[in-house]
Amino acid sequence: MTPMPPGSATEPTIAAPVKTSPLISRRFTKEGVHPYSEITWVKRDAIVGPADRPVFEQKDVEFPDFWSDNAVSITVSKYFRGKLGTPVREVSLRQTIDRVVRTIRNWGESFGYFADSRAADIFTDELTHLLLYQKASFNSPVWFNVGTTPHPQCSACFILSVEDNMPSILDWIKTEGMIFKGGSGSGLNLSNLRSKHESLSGGGRASGPVSFMRGADSVAGMIKSGGTTRRAAKMVVLNIDHPDIMDFINCKVNEEKKIKALVAAGFNMADLNDEAWNSIQFQNANNSVRLTDEFMRAVEEDGDWQTTLLTGGAGPVYKARDLLPSIARAAWECGDPGVQFDTILNA
Repeated sequence: MTPMPPGSATEPTIAAPVKTSPLISRRFTKEGVHPYSEITWVKRDAIVGPADRPVFEQKDVEFPDFWSDNAVSITVSKYFRGKLGTPVREVSLRQTIDRVVRTIRNWGESFGYFADSRAADIFTDELTHLLLYQKASFNSPVWFNVGTTPHPQCSACFILSVEDNMPSILDWIKTEGMIFKGGSGSGLNLSNLRSKHESLSGGGRASGPVSFMRGADSVAGMIKSGGTTRRAAKMVVLNIDHPDIMDFINCKVNEEKKIKALVAAGFNMADLNDEAWNSIQFQNANNSVRLTDEFMRAVEEDGDWQTTLLTGGAGPVYKARDLLPSIARAAWECGDPGVQFDTILNA
């Protein structure tokens, strides 16, 4: 699944809307009784971080009395729209829910999904109830974007691809940046990129995928997803037969050593907004190694594992029983990489 370039999507058109109302009936709400009128609303303060130096603060926001302080702080800091301290800033959960629900209702009416206005009213009340009582919730991009822009980016994740040439690599980083800007995440497999063991057509050595991961990570670190304090989110995958697999496995482990050194030097690395984090790489992605049944059999049999050069021929040879413990050790030290059992997934 490869997305259209962000920002290029247009609203779908329906030549002849068919009026339907698929099984829309009241499950949680009552006719003539709005969900907001059945609960007690209270004013709360949303604070993120230490009280003496909060990372975020907005006072006197309106929420149901049964929402926890944590839920209030997350919702206000991440999903309330509008610049803080201005009249356009959302100050009540009602505004945030209404912004999303009414926009979706308008789409449904414009494309003929409701048989009549009564069906649309039922849909609106039921969806409001689900969100109000936290029985269901949309993903972050919906809360970020719906009702704020004519063509909102609503998908949580986009799967990208990259080819072994510079225009494709730069397109990947640009597209990923625009996806992050809209509040979504991305994922891609970098195994199409030649390893640092291979030559370039114009001479010299290739940089290897881990090198390009540094650049992409820096771009991701510059962008606050959805224009909020949320960091960019992505997954990077490398196949177990890629010649640079050991560099990939250990890339975050080496950064972890830098973090420990900075802590020892007095930097506050417990605060993810501390500027010292700007010198730490690979922090905006979850890394995963893609494993095959063939590799797992090599582990069982204590066999060699042959990597393959993208340009043809054999790459470095590892002991399979060295690679798998290396993955486990790295994950123990810093949380990454994870593993994907490719053969099983495809079967």
